[in-house]
Amino acid sequence: MRLTMTIFLILAPYGAFAMLMLVTSATVSLLSAALICLAVIAFDVARGRSIKILGVGSVIVFAAVGFYLIFVDATSSSIAVKIAVDAGMLLVSLGSIMIGHPFTRQYALEQVDAETAKLPGFIHANYLITGAWTVAMLLMLIGNIAVLYVPALPLWTGLLIAFAARNAAVYFTHWYPHHRAAKDAAPPAGALPSR
Repeated sequence: MRLTMTIFLILAPYGAFAMLMLVTSATVSLLSAALICLAVIAFDVARGRSIKILGVGSVIVFAAVGFYLIFVDATSSSIAVKIAVDAGMLLVSLGSIMIGHPFTRQYALEQVDAETAKLPGFIHANYLITGAWTVAMLLMLIGNIAVLYVPALPLWTGLLIAFAARNAAVYFTHWYPHHRAAKDAAPPAGALPSR
């Protein structure tokens, strides 16, 4: 249940951004998403949890693209705005991997006990899960670029790709820790040793 709530809080700004893009301007959508990210960060701080790489990165991406629209070019298309957000989030995710702190690790540390966090496979699992999210972000970026450069594609193609990629990453985030725990579990007392 805690993991589901955590994933909901992580995805809330992106869901709000996508929904608002359908009914209001890109600038309002971006700045609203940045404010929701700040609210999620404040919620975490109020609960005594750490400030997350993904949360801060999301605020920076949403605000930067929003301020770009306000101060530089207010005529950017909605698909160009989505591409900018996707590219920014891909950089945040890849950056977290490159600096040796996969962004999912901060969330995982709040979900597991200290002994589990010390297991050798824990950091490896977080690299894989962050990698799954990175691939999802890359697919969302590719989907939006395809919609921009292949006029024959319907606009909903980008939404379908984003939905599928995001859901696959959510599924993997739920599935992999259970798979890993089952794989690493000690065999039953009466089990025969493997050869």
